[in-house]
Amino acid sequence: MQQEPSSQSLDSIVTYNATSIFKYYLRRPWQLLGRTLIIFWYLGGFFLRSLWDRSTGKRESNRNQRAIQLREVLTRLGPTFIKVGQALSTRPDLIQKIYLDELIKLQDQLPPFDNATAFAIIESQLGLSLSQMFREISNDPIAAASLGQVYYGYLLTGEEVAIKVQRPNLKKIISLDLCWMRLGAQWFGGFLPLNLGHNLTLIIDEFGEKLFEEINYTNEAKNAEKFARNFAGDPDVKVPRIYREFSSHYVLTLEWIHGCKLTDIAEIQKAGLDPQKMIKIGVISGLRQLLEHGFFHADPHPGNLFATPDGRMAYIDFGMMDQLEETTKETLVSSVVQLINQDYQALADDFIKLGFLSKDTDITPIIPALEKVFSKALGQKVKDFNFKTITDDFSDLVFEYPFRIPSKFALIIRSLVTQEGLALSLDSNFKIVEVSYPYVASRLLKGESPQLRRRLLEVLFKDGKFQWQRLENMISIARSDDSFNLLPTAQLGIQYVLSQEGKALRRQLILALLEDDKLHTDEMQRLWSLIKDDLQVERIWSVAWSALRDFSSQNNSAALTTK
Repeated sequence: MQQEPSSQSLDSIVTYNATSIFKYYLRRPWQLLGRTLIIFWYLGGFFLRSLWDRSTGKRESNRNQRAIQLREVLTRLGPTFIKVGQALSTRPDLIQKIYLDELIKLQDQLPPFDNATAFAIIESQLGLSLSQMFREISNDPIAAASLGQVYYGYLLTGEEVAIKVQRPNLKKIISLDLCWMRLGAQWFGGFLPLNLGHNLTLIIDEFGEKLFEEINYTNEAKNAEKFARNFAGDPDVKVPRIYREFSSHYVLTLEWIHGCKLTDIAEIQKAGLDPQKMIKIGVISGLRQLLEHGFFHADPHPGNLFATPDGRMAYIDFGMMDQLEETTKETLVSSVVQLINQDYQALADDFIKLGFLSKDTDITPIIPALEKVFSKALGQKVKDFNFKTITDDFSDLVFEYPFRIPSKFALIIRSLVTQEGLALSLDSNFKIVEVSYPYVASRLLKGESPQLRRRLLEVLFKDGKFQWQRLENMISIARSDDSFNLLPTAQLGIQYVLSQEGKALRRQLILALLEDDKLHTDEMQRLWSLIKDDLQVERIWSVAWSALRDFSSQNNSAALTTK
């Protein structure tokens, strides 16, 4: 249980606790009053103008002007308000589209604080002088953001490093602002351009928890090390080493990454790198985070992603991360397939499983709305899919129906939109699904886990009937990925069909072949035309024999285990 904060400092508040923070500042009313005057000075004009718009019937005509004003006000109010504005820019269930478009422009940059203060923080936190830690350190920061700034240096042992230093008194500023945001949600929520079908204080608490995690550099170090373990065998992804002996809650020392920003296509080409390959690495590594590891980087903006000279994608800044449950990963996989197959009934069911809709929601009127939004974005072909278009249209949809975007998915949406934007900066014709769907389809077809194999059954069977077109669609698109090999998939499939778990599938496949009292030879012929180049007769026998051998070994092992 979290301890109450001491009367002397905020250091005892390690994780976000709204009650403790409020009690702390109640004992310091002069601090509350001072910040109140500043906040009301900047926000007062915005609220008064919004009220005037409402009373004079000009709310709609002045909405664009108010959106711009809100962005400017949040910028002036500093780090916490910049962060909350960025967070709200991913919440179409709370903010109308015209405000989303403005808030997404918020820049996470502020002027640097003085070097003497930064160096004093480093020395006091690590208990050593700069000369005892670094052979060299830059005189000025090479980057400054809303939460901290970064210096370039060399350790005494010669390694190039980046030294990240948190802004002084940042926890005090953030805690005080979060306290007032919570109070403001109760006092002025009705005047904000928000969809208040849900408790806004809960949204602020979710934001506060994430922000407290982000300003804890010890937590960021753990995140970076976990991310590195997840991609340890991936030759295309680079994660900087963390130097724990020179890191603390307020200072983080990590390996310096040489490379160019992903938005700098001229530098990428100058380095002899292929922009298309970098796009594919970025998309696939993002999908692996979501669908394999469940641990994902929630802030992949241009300043956090680099193309290294050896052609790898380097991730930095692991302050904003999140974890998905296994069942959530499986549902995400099937949701993408349901979307591509345009099965909006199943997609609505997945939205309930993912928490976008409550279990008691009547989805009957929602299904045609989903079809309207997603059909427009999807177009006639898979390659025409555009994620930004979907999020824009979905923003309007959530105001008409009882959607709520869980905090995890707000971060996922932010991540996907940002990655698509980065890819579009390298290739204006980029389509995210053209790269991602082969990966998702192959994940389902391979079915490494029983849960994924069951998800495949849900995709391939509808109302008790086998969906031939869906299987063709999945195989066709999966094979468009050069790295997809159908033979291992076939081996896994044979093992599954022969297993006890595959008993139901064996029966369903036989019924599918004889469905509607006819032999589905046309469908089988089309499937064969798709796979015949990969499955020559001798290779099929080899795969089948290997699958039978593995299946027999597994059964024998199971039998010995039960004796």
